[in-house]
Amino acid sequence: MSGGGRKTLKTLIGTYPHTAPLKSGALRSDRLDFEFTEVVPVWDGFKGMIRDDKYDVSEMAIVTYLLAKAHGKPLALLPAAMIGRFQHPYAIYNASKGPMTPADLKGKRVGIRSFTTTTGAWIRGILANDYGVDLDSIEWVTFEEPHVAEYKDTTQRAPEGRKIVPMLLDGELDAVLGESSGDPRIKSLFGDPQAEAQRWYAKHKVVPINHLVVMRAHDVAADPDSAREVYRLLREGKRLAGPASARPGSVRYRSQPAEPRDDRGVCVSAAPAAAPDLG
Repeated sequence: MSGGGRKTLKTLIGTYPHTAPLKSGALRSDRLDFEFTEVVPVWDGFKGMIRDDKYDVSEMAIVTYLLAKAHGKPLALLPAAMIGRFQHPYAIYNASKGPMTPADLKGKRVGIRSFTTTTGAWIRGILANDYGVDLDSIEWVTFEEPHVAEYKDTTQRAPEGRKIVPMLLDGELDAVLGESSGDPRIKSLFGDPQAEAQRWYAKHKVVPINHLVVMRAHDVAADPDSAREVYRLLREGKRLAGPASARPGSVRYRSQPAEPRDDRGVCVSAAPAAAPDLG
């Protein structure tokens, strides 16, 4: 963050309908400029913020933020939701090996990109709280290290170079969290994930948040007006993008302009049909 006069903030945020005005320059500030770094997918840039302090403003997975705070990382969270979604479509298994439900996971090998991914944390919570699954009875297989280096990952690491969905299709994994696939052999652990998401929404009345935005805590303390301006711009971008009604069916997660979002910027692409417009 440069000092004196106008400040230029090194910024990592994905491109969404609600961030496009800021990133294109259509939405501008009287006091701040932004130097955007493009990382696709955006979460591949989170490690750089956590470990190397690379950005003044960064989109951040909520679980990564919570782990970073638990390990003393000086971050300040802005209440600006970048991405959220219903998580049920992202727990899958290979139906050619036989049927599977959450109750069948005991003793099974379950793959997940990294144990600390936010989607994985949401789904583990759903499995434990709604289906009574003993998470300690599962053999967890991961493919990447956590963004937070201090977190002690005790999972089994997949062989170098192997990919998560191919391992599922080859029978080396029994189920996978946090992924989707168009292969006809792949089915949802929840049977009808849209119906399960609808029931979950009826109970909790929230869309699970995946990503928010962080800044360095000492920057916010030294210049709270700049932090307020960043938050104002993010809110204004959401206002300019306009509200989007929740639409069922899509299970895409990567940043795409067509993904429907509510007027707080929450992606609702996997929302059940009964979920209202969240504005």
